[in-house]
Amino acid sequence: MDRREFLGWVGVGAIASSLPVAIAACSRQNAKTDSSSDSARADGFAPVGTITDLDRQGQILNKEFDRGSILVIRNPSDPKNVNAVNPTCTHAGCTVSWDSDQKLFACPCHGSQFAPDGKVVQGPAEEPLTAYEAKLEGNIILAKKM
Repeated sequence: MDRREFLGWVGVGAIASSLPVAIAACSRQNAKTDSSSDSARADGFAPVGTITDLDRQGQILNKEFDRGSILVIRNPSDPKNVNAVNPTCTHAGCTVSWDSDQKLFACPCHGSQFAPDGKVVQGPAEEPLTAYEAKLEGNIILAKKM
């Protein structure tokens, strides 16, 4: 066996030994999509947090939520309900926070303000925050994309 033939066999061996890894990485079992979330229920709702945490913190910010970042607040006009939005400002991508005194979501980067339902109150943002459908079941806050 000459050098060229030996190197050819080494290359074939390297490719063959990496094939199982490539197959495992591409398998459906490891793929995560919005519809295959382990925490989502059959009706599409997934738990975000608890009312206890919301009342203690004034807001719940979950950047690891199954359907993207989510910010949950008590609805200022109906405290028995909650509002949930994606906290990413539609102007420059900064994370908004809840200003409980003004009852607005405020962007720290360029001053955009959003109503509790995500609608633009003051620019420079022109598009509303993405809203989630949110509901309470006992002490648990549930949300899903609208």
